[in-house]
Amino acid sequence: MKKVLVLYSSVRGHTARVSRRICESIDAAGGSADMMEVTEAVHEGVDWGRYDVVVLGAPVIYGNYDKAFMEFVRRHKAELDSKPNSFFNLSVVARTPAKATVEGNRYMQKFLQLSPWKPKDLKVIAGKVNYPAWRWYDVIMIQLIMKMTQGPTDRHTVIDYTDWADVDAYGRHVLELA
Repeated sequence: MKKVLVLYSSVRGHTARVSRRICESIDAAGGSADMMEVTEAVHEGVDWGRYDVVVLGAPVIYGNYDKAFMEFVRRHKAELDSKPNSFFNLSVVARTPAKATVEGNRYMQKFLQLSPWKPKDLKVIAGKVNYPAWRWYDVIMIQLIMKMTQGPTDRHTVIDYTDWADVDAYGRHVLELA
């Protein structure tokens, strides 16, 4: 049985939900998956030898990746390179088809430019707008961004742009990387 580790960073919980779904898809396809938040991995360590494939995922927040996540990638480049691996990002801009591709998603391109680790496999996943769950200043900032990109601006809006069937397919795909 192929064993997959899904490491993720999550700010508002949606990346954790996507990571859990990836694990469920891997398990349903006959593999075995564990998930671990990057902060936990930093504090507890990772037994890299237990896994055949490693997947990392992170959200894009205001055009950037979490600094602790990027530091984890830098620190563990050798371990990541030693195994079949994949990286996925989540961003609300990926709600449009042109920005839902690796080539068309500027934040994926930014990751590839900034990261010393060059993942063997890449995936862009559309995120979620959840104004009621956000702090007031996040609402204002996201509303400004949405206004510029013709997205929803009503502060009561909750829209999950994630294609869950595609997330399931991605889980099966990463299992095949081993």
